[in-house]
Amino acid sequence: MDVQVGDRLIMKKKHPCGSNEFAVLRSGMDFRLKCCGCGREVMVPRVKIEKNIKKVIRDENGDV
Repeated sequence: MDVQVGDRLIMKKKHPCGSNEFAVLRSGMDFRLKCCGCGREVMVPRVKIEKNIKKVIRDENGDV
């Protein structure tokens, strides 16, 4: 799956704050994601992320 820095991910499961949208800050063997609801940053392994992605929103400008 092609996920790049600056993309927004809509996940199947919600963050405890209630938001299911995350911004990608770093990608590789694991992802650094920022919750768009509360601003918390989390590191999650690639395997777990790819399994739980519902939709990828590509940011055309490259802004995070």
